[in-house]
Amino acid sequence: MKFIISLVLIALLSVAACLYLPWWSIAIVAFIVAALIPQNPGKSFLTGFIAILLLWGSLSWYISSNNNHLLAHKVSMIILKTDSPLLLIVATAMTGALVAGFAALSGSYLRRN
Repeated sequence: MKFIISLVLIALLSVAACLYLPWWSIAIVAFIVAALIPQNPGKSFLTGFIAILLLWGSLSWYISSNNNHLLAHKVSMIILKTDSPLLLIVATAMTGALVAGFAALSGSYLRRN
């Protein structure tokens, strides 16, 4: 139950935080949620990772599909050297997921001490 509550809290608070703060505010949100809700470090990492992976993946897909992946085609050619908007969306989601996962892991370790 704590896993699902942490997952939903991280996702919802990250959306709210990113409306007014920079993208890395997801790390602050994941850190605070993991510090407040006691879980073992592995589960804390997974909650932060999965919450932002799903959030950023779905938001990236939604934004990109609104313009028929036109910008994603061009950016993936520049960054990834291949024409794959899906790979760019996965890379975006993984970047955010790793940031939030490690922030949640840090929050969990802070609670243990």
